[in-house]
Amino acid sequence: MRIIIIGVGEVGFHVAKALSQENYDITVVDIDSRKCRRASENLDVIVVEGNGASPQNLIKANVEGADYVLALTRIDEVNLIASQQAHILGAKKIIARLRNQQYSDRNSIIRPEKFGIDLVIHPEKVVCEEIAQLVRHPYASYYMEFEGGRLHMMGLRVNGNSKLAGKSVKEFCESCDGFKVGIVAVTRKTETTIPWSDFIFEDKDTIFFIFESNSLHLLLELLEIPETGSNRVMILGGSKIGRSLAETIQEEMSVRLVEINREKAEKIANELEHTMVINSDGTDVDLLKSENIQDVDNYIAVTESEKTNLLSGMLAYHLGAKQSIIHMIQTEYMPIIHEISVGTVLSKNMSTVNSIIKEVRSDQAETALTTFDELDVEVWELSPEPGSIVTQMPLREIDFPKESIIAVINHHGHLSIARGDSQITHEDVVLVFGKNNLIKKIQKLFTIK
Repeated sequence: MRIIIIGVGEVGFHVAKALSQENYDITVVDIDSRKCRRASENLDVIVVEGNGASPQNLIKANVEGADYVLALTRIDEVNLIASQQAHILGAKKIIARLRNQQYSDRNSIIRPEKFGIDLVIHPEKVVCEEIAQLVRHPYASYYMEFEGGRLHMMGLRVNGNSKLAGKSVKEFCESCDGFKVGIVAVTRKTETTIPWSDFIFEDKDTIFFIFESNSLHLLLELLEIPETGSNRVMILGGSKIGRSLAETIQEEMSVRLVEINREKAEKIANELEHTMVINSDGTDVDLLKSENIQDVDNYIAVTESEKTNLLSGMLAYHLGAKQSIIHMIQTEYMPIIHEISVGTVLSKNMSTVNSIIKEVRSDQAETALTTFDELDVEVWELSPEPGSIVTQMPLREIDFPKESIIAVINHHGHLSIARGDSQITHEDVVLVFGKNNLIKKIQKLFTIK
């Protein structure tokens, strides 16, 4: 499959990195010589230096007949024109990153489809949806859904008082009375492990559970975690993310938004009827104390400044906010910040990357359904061939690669959490969690040689 990526900044680079590892034919186009050099030195891709909206450069990149063109520069207008040019030149499918959400409004004069765009990714909208999930589940450091919401994946951090510390995966799973849960990953000091039954949990581990949606309350009850939602939320920053998040949740809970720019704060106050807008500095300790930060369920720092987000998030967490959510642009900082335990860290760039990769891979049977780049973990949806190794014996007897695990079995729409004695058939579809680059080894178990 041939993929042309226009714009190889933070988003384009990580998309190219993930897809180039799967032997796709990748060409990247960027006007910035430094970004081109970074891609050339670190990725197995063809690099074309120049304006991605130029038809000459697109022809040079061999865009004609490309399976995908991904327009991922930081400038919406460049992405629109590049998409239009690629469409005229014969690209099969086009995905564009657009920051201005008004382009997707049904009343917009300029519609993305008029430029040949098949799918639009709005970075702020994507990360806003992820933050909203965490706000609705304040006990979790990570939360997402699979199978149309029937399966949930949740990350929880082990603390000194947790019943998990010192237990093995097997012991924990055996204690689940009346429901099943899978443990698909554990992060410890920035390292991620795919745990098997003898893995022992330690203090400060972050454990990633997968379970059916109706088992959430049973899991929380077992872990002695109160199943509470968020009632009081404070958002720092009237950015696109901040405004969009406030608009999304303001009718579900009490929302206060802090914006340092007075004119901007007044405008937001007029737009968001059910949000209290405060014109102040979110790094002001006196402000946080006066707003009773210790009673806030979620403090969400989403200004345009990473330093402000990190500092205010740390302050809020230190002063007693139950959960602190920090938005960062530089993805390499995320594991370190997570390790120092000041809250949950998200990046609109990585949210955008994951959305794009998921779309590109959606019609590829041999590639991952989802990538968790910050965990170095992927999820594959696989169906075994009749007579393949995985259909011949229980899972515990199969020699799976050490850094992989079958988590869920879908048998004609019936979902079940996999166990060692589970036996899968060629009629099943399974979700496999594993470290990056294991797909070839895993696939040998699902196919006939």
